[in-house]
Amino acid sequence: MTRAYKGFTPRMGVYRVTHVPSGRTLLGHSTHVEGLLNRFRFQLTHGSHANRAMQRDWQATGPDSFTFEVLDDLTPTTPGEEPVDDLKELLSLWQEKLNIPPGLQY
Repeated sequence: MTRAYKGFTPRMGVYRVTHVPSGRTLLGHSTHVEGLLNRFRFQLTHGSHANRAMQRDWQATGPDSFTFEVLDDLTPTTPGEEPVDDLKELLSLWQEKLNIPPGLQY
């Protein structure tokens, strides 16, 4: 089990979580985007997500009313590198592109 993870490179990128009925959206970036989205699902399912508004929406309308997606990937130029500044810039570009009004942001 020493994995497969010794050769494992997590997917880095920009993600979006959307509550479809309201249109409220959370945009973010991560050096392990799929792991983060799985953590969000787990926390929401167990009532422990830090974003209380998102947690209320999850409890009111259920998991089928949410979408979890990776909007963009970032491949590091050097293996093992975690290009956080590049991820922040990529997130900024997506925020600009999507132009989500403040009332629709988590």
